[in-house]
Amino acid sequence: MTLENLISRADEDTMQDLLGRDTIRLIRLLNRKDSISTKTKEALIKLHTFEGLLLIKEKRALLFNLLKKPELKKICEALSIPYNELSYEIIQSLHIRRGSVKEKALFDCFGLTPPLKDGITEIPDCENINASYALFTHQIDAAQKVESKLNDYHRRVILHMPTGSGKTRTAMYVIAQHLLKKEGTIVVWLAYSEELCEQAADEFKKAWQSLGNRDLRLHRFWGDHQLNLEKVNDGVLIAGLSKTYSAIRKNITTIKTLASKCSLVIIDEAHQAIAETYSLVLSALFSYNKNTGLLGLTATPGRTSWNMTDDKVLSSFFCKQKVILDIEGYPNPIEYLIQEKYIAKTNFKTLAHEGCSKFNQTDLQNRFEIPYNILITLAEDELRNLKILSAVEDLTKRHTRIIVFAINVKHAEMLAAVLQARGFSAKSITAVTPSNKRAQLIEDFKNSDSSVKLLCNYGVLTTGFDAPKTSAAVIARPTKSLVLYSQMVGRVTRGLKAGGNKIAEVITVADMNLHGFRDMVEAFNNWEDVWK
Repeated sequence: MTLENLISRADEDTMQDLLGRDTIRLIRLLNRKDSISTKTKEALIKLHTFEGLLLIKEKRALLFNLLKKPELKKICEALSIPYNELSYEIIQSLHIRRGSVKEKALFDCFGLTPPLKDGITEIPDCENINASYALFTHQIDAAQKVESKLNDYHRRVILHMPTGSGKTRTAMYVIAQHLLKKEGTIVVWLAYSEELCEQAADEFKKAWQSLGNRDLRLHRFWGDHQLNLEKVNDGVLIAGLSKTYSAIRKNITTIKTLASKCSLVIIDEAHQAIAETYSLVLSALFSYNKNTGLLGLTATPGRTSWNMTDDKVLSSFFCKQKVILDIEGYPNPIEYLIQEKYIAKTNFKTLAHEGCSKFNQTDLQNRFEIPYNILITLAEDELRNLKILSAVEDLTKRHTRIIVFAINVKHAEMLAAVLQARGFSAKSITAVTPSNKRAQLIEDFKNSDSSVKLLCNYGVLTTGFDAPKTSAAVIARPTKSLVLYSQMVGRVTRGLKAGGNKIAEVITVADMNLHGFRDMVEAFNNWEDVWK
């Protein structure tokens, strides 16, 4: 008995329940064939995997409905369930706990092995880092200016560098230089996502192994990593914002010892520094040591593109001290970085769609955010989705790593499923994707093989996603946020000298009066007035 055999028995109604009616409809529109073809069933398996289908209760119930009586009896025996006229109903409603004996027994019936429970990790919470980490000329200049600002009266500065130009690498050099001069001290790196924390930890290991003068301790405090903050005495602490915030709220004294030994704090995505969660954490860290330095990293040194009040508060928080790449002969560093191949030359294209024409345009223009009901309408717009899918398929003729920014979770999963049915290697990654599976999908996407791979994403790959060979993006997620738009564009703009590409391509779905920004120079210079 195999799941592949069960899926082969599925009729159109079952496949619609498994993949979604919108997905099946789009597949039929594109293929002009039977929507439950073998290719469609293969897409279901590739999208969810056999193990994933067994783990999701609703999908498992649909598949169990396809069991023949001898197969049902075998599963009932394995799970110690009475075999009678109620067996189908019982087994379909059965809750199976992750990591349980019943889960293993069920997987054994299909010759499968349960995947690791989400959150299990073999990475230690602490490890010793033993002491070729070259910087480009513009990065060295920026690092030296940052060090100067951290040593002056204010001890606060933002490092403003375009995505792909090496903010993290430059910051790690600054940290290494700081630790070379100080011993018995703690450097705290704060980031709001697990991906950003992982990226920072990996980058610091590379930096210190090359630049360090002693063995040093790297502490991890995000996701499932656990630490007693009061016992962290030296080295670098990479901390997730939400986990640190929660620890402080439970017991404010837990951070007292940490704060007294902390001499430098780095905030990744520093435009969020004045948000409530960051403010509480920073207040706690600085309340016990007024000489602690603060370095913010961002490609977008502003909170919004319309509210100067918040932007001025952010600027004041960093004492209006900002280091920007200063290249002689270039009024904007973006031009230099593109010319020197640190950033890819990016071709911006617009995919026009009139999907918002029925909504009140004046109301849309006056809102800071796009209303939820409009986003749902756009995500379900068949014509819009067909245009997106066509654009993605066209990109596969020129690019091997393509990322699609979807409107919501359902939208990302639907686009991935249709692309799978069309014969492409497409996966969806969203906030509901288990972290271990998410890591596996990202690693597969980042590998160096020459096949075409697509990632349909919502909400988790705008930052902390470092796949330099990604050279094309479809921004199907409408936004009025210059910060968010810049982050999405930044996923594909790493140049040849930074391990990326010579040319990048960005296609933005331009819904009526919901146009994004399509000029990197414009975005980079947007907040200069509030920092003067």
